[in-house]
Formats: sequence, C-alpha cells, structure tokens
Amino acid sequence: MDAGLTALLGAVVGSLATLGAAMVTGRAAARSQFGQWRRQHRRDAYANYLGAVYDRDVALDAVRDALRADRPDLRDVDEKMERFTAQVRSVYRAAEFVILEGPPSVVEALYGVVHAADNLAEVMRRMVHDAHAEDTSRKAADTALASEREHLLYQAVKGFRAAASDVLGDSRIRVS
Repeated sequence: MDAGLTALLGAVVGSLATLGAAMVTGRAAARSQFGQWRRQHRRDAYANYLGAVYDRDVALDAVRDALRADRPDLRDVDEKMERFTAQVRSVYRAAEFVILEGPPSVVEALYGVVHAADNLAEVMRRMVHDAHAEDTSRKAADTALASEREHLLYQAVKGFRAAASDVLGDSRIRVS
C-alpha cells in the first residue's frame, strides 16, 4: 500500500469515527434536553397544583372561621363557600395537568389528596347546612371531625409533595 492510499483510508476511518461520535453525542444531548423539558413541565404542573390546593385551603379556613360564631353571619358564610367552591374548580383544573404529566406514583398521591379534600369538604358542607338550619346539635362533633380530616389532608398533601419530589429527582421530602 502506498502512503497516499493509507492516508486516505485513515482519513475515511477517522471521519466515520468522528461522525459516529457526533451522532452518539447528539442523541445523548437530545435525550438530556427532552428529559429536562419533561421535568420542567412536571415541575410546573405539580407547583400549579400545590398552589391551587393552598388557595383552596385558605378559602376553606375562611369558611371554618365564619362558622365558629355561635350565630354565624349566613351571608358571610355563603360568600366564603362560593369562594371555596371556585377554588375547588381551580384545583380540579390543575389536577388534570398533573394527571397528564405525572407518572402513576404521582397520580396515585394526587388521588389521595382529592379523597382527603372531599372528605373534609363533606363535613364543611354539612356544617354550613346545619348553620342555615340553625341546628347546633352536631357542631362540636363536626368541628372535631373537620380538624381530624384537615390533618389527614395535610398528610396527603405531604405525600403528594414527596411523590412529586421523587419523580423530579429531589427525594429530600419525606412523609412522617
């Protein structure tokens, strides 16, 4: 073999190796970018959901505060319930994005939050109904039950945060 042919063959092999390395590097970069894009979308969906949950909980706290009086102002209670209901709708809208973006572990944790929130809301609606009927027979028991269910909701939200954190690669959050 003469030197020219050897040089040409070496250049072809070198070019093919460089092209192959570039393809592998390009694919790895594309996967990395897609992974980052997906992680960002998930983070946004989870953060929006948690923000909506927080706003709903603030609205529910306002209803509970309005019901604490011996004779609550029913117009005030109803206005606060309307705000709470609007916030519930926002939570359900935000939950749809979590369902679309999240893996099963996060969706399962989300359903835990939904279940706990529904259980608390059921008690609160009954308390509002009783206030309208001027029935105080269950007020003390329902107030205690609402506190218990609020704690269960808090635990469910912590579970959701932990599941979301695990998916996003930050497993520092734990449910206790």
